[in-house]
Amino acid sequence: MIMINFKNVTKIYETESKKVTAVNKIDLEIKEGEICVFLGPSGCGKTTLLRMVNRLIPITSGTIEVDGKNSQSLNINDLRRSIGYVIQQNGLFPNMTIEENISVVPKLMGWDRLKMKKRSNELLDLFGLQPDEFSKRFPWELSGGQQQRVGIARALAADPPIMLMDEPFGALDPIIREHIQNEFLRIQKNVKKTILFVSHDVDEAIRLADKIAIFKEGDLMQFDSPDNILSNPKNDFVRDFIGNESSLKRLTLLTVKDLLGKLDHLKKPSVYGQEGSQFTIKLNDNLRTALSIILSSHSGEAWVQDEAGKRLGVLRVSDFESLTSVHPTEMTVAR
Repeated sequence: MIMINFKNVTKIYETESKKVTAVNKIDLEIKEGEICVFLGPSGCGKTTLLRMVNRLIPITSGTIEVDGKNSQSLNINDLRRSIGYVIQQNGLFPNMTIEENISVVPKLMGWDRLKMKKRSNELLDLFGLQPDEFSKRFPWELSGGQQQRVGIARALAADPPIMLMDEPFGALDPIIREHIQNEFLRIQKNVKKTILFVSHDVDEAIRLADKIAIFKEGDLMQFDSPDNILSNPKNDFVRDFIGNESSLKRLTLLTVKDLLGKLDHLKKPSVYGQEGSQFTIKLNDNLRTALSIILSSHSGEAWVQDEAGKRLGVLRVSDFESLTSVHPTEMTVAR
């Protein structure tokens, strides 16, 4: 089912002296439950296109259908309440408690106090924030990562089918950012929202997206799965934008379990003391993580453990040759 459908969508800004086309005749279909990342350099039109979905920016021409309905025909307040919206600065109200922030939209929709409190507690639990500890705090009492989680929780409060996220993790430091990304993916497995996510970070897009739309100066350069964009960039702009480590980036899309499916069997450890090695990888680790661990090992190999912690055998760099277009000589830069 198509949840968001962009049909020939254009946005032109006019001044007395000139016209600037920010978004140029965009056609895109986003399926229900997908995460689509809008990717591109600053000024490419990705945020403008995102904000046209909930009518924060008016369309010059074309149509955007939301759940099969022309967004222009919908009541603007109903439209916005049915779409969660998260920005980089999280947008929390500083004079409201965390519970009050999360309850903003449910309160506008007429929910009773008990229902709002229950929903706030559910979401805080979902994001690993104990309700008894965090409900009555104010935003300034939370870390940046905690504030961002609350911002996403607030966007989910009324259980909207669609979420718009404008570089929501961009202000976080790299370690917290990766942790929040992982939490976000974990939660998405349960809530299955249709998400439009603006980013300028290729690695973030590859990690999060089901589909990626790459833009340049208002034009759509390529719309495809992360793997297809990495393996078959449509033009020089896409190729240059994703960088020259596409084989390495593709490794983040595959797990150790995927690789084992291409191998006849796992090897036994070498004679370099692997019986007691602390270099271990798990079946669900992505292959870029696995490669980094293998290359850090003095013997160039690492144990593979199943979910119960049982050692199944070792992987070596040479095992990665079984993957199409991925060669050990390219992968050594992951060290």
